[in-house]
Amino acid sequence: MSTPTLSGNRPTAVTSNAGTTARGVSAYIARALGTGTLTLVIVLAAWQGLILVLGVSPFIAKGPLDVVNWLFTVPAAAENRALILTNLGITLTDAFLGFVAGMLLALVLATLFTLSRGIEHALMPIALLLRSVPLVAFVPVLILITGRGPSIAVVTGAIVVLFPALVNIAFGLRSASPQVSDVIAVYGGTPFTALRKVALPSSLPSFFAAIKISIPGAITGALLAEWLATGQGLGYGIVVAVSQVKNFEVWSSVVVITIVSMVLYGVAQFAENLVLRRMGMDQSAGS
Repeated sequence: MSTPTLSGNRPTAVTSNAGTTARGVSAYIARALGTGTLTLVIVLAAWQGLILVLGVSPFIAKGPLDVVNWLFTVPAAAENRALILTNLGITLTDAFLGFVAGMLLALVLATLFTLSRGIEHALMPIALLLRSVPLVAFVPVLILITGRGPSIAVVTGAIVVLFPALVNIAFGLRSASPQVSDVIAVYGGTPFTALRKVALPSSLPSFFAAIKISIPGAITGALLAEWLATGQGLGYGIVVAVSQVKNFEVWSSVVVITIVSMVLYGVAQFAENLVLRRMGMDQSAGS
């Protein structure tokens, strides 16, 4: 009689755990939305306040209401939004490709560096060289190599992403417990087994930190490549708008790409919290 009772209690326990997890996720979403709203309010207040304090001419400086009106209420608002969104789509595509290329290259190099110090000593100076040379000075060389097509945006974004992502991921891979790695070695495991079973899971916080750092970096690289090379996207659109004194377009483009960067960063933060919570690595779980 006791066995059915125990088995009958299991669905209740599972349902209770699922409900607790759902409440935890809902609470985190609510906190994230609250934090995002507060951040937006502070940014808008600082934006308008700086314009008033500095006394910049309204012809040059546009406030939040000016941008909202240009995008949503003026007679040409639909055309304005179409222009911004078309350029935004190009920029986000360039940034995404550069982000993926840079993160994959950083992950491969960090793995090789963890497995072999010799490879690290051979390749790290190249990564340092790419980081130390100003990207504005390096882009003309990249143009000669790749041309002015979409590939230049991918390469530029990958270079911006590579070094910070490489450093963070390599640090995370080496933060694995040496004792656990020794246990795997004692039982006949290879260094690759220790990397897969121990180092990769323990590097998740550093991996997500690399993602959050790399998102704005990839967008910056895409904007720079569009400005100097491709002649498309928000990077080029902002430069043309500045030269033609289209100040509404300039401010609207900057505001839109800034908001998108903040949203993408928030999505990465949300994904990090969900994954680390599931892995039992969420340091804020007890707070």
